[in-house]
Amino acid sequence: MNESDRLIATLKKLLKRQGYTYRQIGESLNLSEQSVKRLFSTGTFSLERLVQLSGLLKLSLAEVMAQANDTVANIHTLTETQEKELTADPELLLMAVCVLNNWTPAEITSAYKFSKAECLKKLLKLDHIGLISLMPGDRVRLKVARDFEWLQDGPIQLFFSRQEKKDFLASRFKAEGEEQIFLHGMLTKAANARLHIQLKKLREQFADLHHESLAAPFTQRHGVALLMALREWEPRSFAALRRTAR
Repeated sequence: MNESDRLIATLKKLLKRQGYTYRQIGESLNLSEQSVKRLFSTGTFSLERLVQLSGLLKLSLAEVMAQANDTVANIHTLTETQEKELTADPELLLMAVCVLNNWTPAEITSAYKFSKAECLKKLLKLDHIGLISLMPGDRVRLKVARDFEWLQDGPIQLFFSRQEKKDFLASRFKAEGEEQIFLHGMLTKAANARLHIQLKKLREQFADLHHESLAAPFTQRHGVALLMALREWEPRSFAALRRTAR
């Protein structure tokens, strides 16, 4: 099913869900019931008609298109082999991070040392990997689900842990928009489980805010990193003073 078919199928589903009949749609569009049926069967909608149908749903056409794209079977993670292919080429990994953050090819070549040809070559590799679809006009469509994430302890996480984490933590976290929190205490297993639930909610909220921010102009969005870690732990200097090893 192509993008146009998905859009029309989504409109039809949403209209039906709100109780609209072909007759009611026709009255709203000043068309006969048969004309509306023919439009949906042939899919020959003008842009104006699509906007009018979206208006019936009290949605913008962009919002309907977003719901249509959500129906695609998007990937939630890459395979280990795919992640290794990205980490083997830092330029390709940079390109992947950019497109996951909704950068356009023009924005990528403006910020980084890629020619247009080099950028498109990398994008084609990401298309081959399955992360994106490279569309006509050098447009990029992500093929990842809303909850997409790198593999736990996979090549991407290990790459950043080994090569970039030290640089990330080198900050004093005193600048505007920065904060570092380190807590230590003693919890029961039940309390620890409750904390895990809260961390999961925070993770989901971060993903929601990321997707919400994609609608803002490129110049108003900035790269932000959040590191969360939780485990049973005792500083090595403390453990060395124990009478018996744990």
